[in-house]
Amino acid sequence: MIRPITPADTPALVEIAQGTGVFKPGELVALREVLDDFHAAEAVQGHRAVADERDGHLVAFAYYAPAAMTDRTWYVYWIAVDKRRQAGGLGGGLMRHIEHDVKAANGRLLLIETSSLPHYEPTRRFYLKHGYETSAVLADYYADGDDMVVFRKRFEPEARPS
Repeated sequence: MIRPITPADTPALVEIAQGTGVFKPGELVALREVLDDFHAAEAVQGHRAVADERDGHLVAFAYYAPAAMTDRTWYVYWIAVDKRRQAGGLGGGLMRHIEHDVKAANGRLLLIETSSLPHYEPTRRFYLKHGYETSAVLADYYADGDDMVVFRKRFEPEARPS
């Protein structure tokens, strides 16, 4: 069941992210700060954070928000699935949830950034599998030899009944 996160979820969400083995220690600290900020005020500004809970345990989460100073562009900042539950459709379910929510908010474009490092290859394949296109590669963005890869998906306005 996908549901909004609560402050009590933060330790489990950080543990999920840490367990994936792809996030650096500084990124995990940033995640905790992002979640603290979300609970303090970001939700009021349209930011969204959801978790997938199965049998009383959190198994995946996502954090996404409208991009400031844009016309209906959104960003997925975090998406993570418990390492033991990956490749079981949970990430796809979260992506569908995010896309449905962004479309319902009249979003027109959804962007996701990730690393070019080899251990992010499954992440990049995941986005391509879900219909995202590689929109940009910013060389050496995160560090020398670690490019930022930007994925995008455009949503067409839904036809309104006449």
